[in-house]
Amino acid sequence: MRPDDWHLTEDLQNFLARAGAFLRSRPDLHTVPLTVTEALRTRGADAYGAEAPVFGRLERAGEVRAAFFRTPPRRLYLTPLTPEEADTLAARLAGLGVLLPGVSADHDTATAFAAAWQRHTGTTPTLHERERLYRLGTLTSPQPAPDGRGRVAGEQDREQLMLWYREFVAAIGGSASGDAGSWADTRIASGRVTLWEVPDGTPVSMAGMTPMVAGQIRVAPVYTPAHLRGRGYAGAVTAEVSRAALSAGAAEVLLFADLANPTSNGLYQRIGYRPIADFAVYDF
Repeated sequence: MRPDDWHLTEDLQNFLARAGAFLRSRPDLHTVPLTVTEALRTRGADAYGAEAPVFGRLERAGEVRAAFFRTPPRRLYLTPLTPEEADTLAARLAGLGVLLPGVSADHDTATAFAAAWQRHTGTTPTLHERERLYRLGTLTSPQPAPDGRGRVAGEQDREQLMLWYREFVAAIGGSASGDAGSWADTRIASGRVTLWEVPDGTPVSMAGMTPMVAGQIRVAPVYTPAHLRGRGYAGAVTAEVSRAALSAGAAEVLLFADLANPTSNGLYQRIGYRPIADFAVYDF
């Protein structure tokens, strides 16, 4: 195959017209491209920042075999590729003079692309994070449950959500997908954040979920302030938001967990999540 088998565009509608069916063919492995492109479709091209997103697809004999997107200044995100496909994409982007801060994909794809990027640009990749993608099997509420209850976040929780969103982004060393106010407003309006509150009504943990696309909903983010951890709040609120995703009609409920955090991985498995695939994030 050749580098020019990769087709690049800034036109989301064109990309979805060609690659949409491919992305929907594996809603689990393609959960991030599905949710990001849906956000761009519904909220506009500036949903993740002022710079135009870029999309690409690998197409041979009229069939899409792979795809990618990037919402600058964030990393490149890839669907699964063979080492040869990763190399041709790296060659194509390097040949265009593209500067990348990193890559995120399933483990084998990310590792292959990072090596190819180093060959074509001389840039040294650094492993930033390893994640595991889980799918919900049979939901099991944690026992014993902590005192309190789950509830959907409302307007009265806006300042709390803004604070926790900033803290969450800082804790994972990530990039905010927008300002905290817009993040909170969008999720309050659509009822996509669940809080766990203790009996006196104080919120102690939150779990969000993405809109449903292609039958899948992904739980994200899950956050408990550091001084409140270890009390079962994260498990309780994750079970609550997972139940909400099922009630919304999701055929697949997914989530990512940082493999460097055995506590969260164990927690998710105890409430019914089962591993699908490992992912890796590299910085360049």
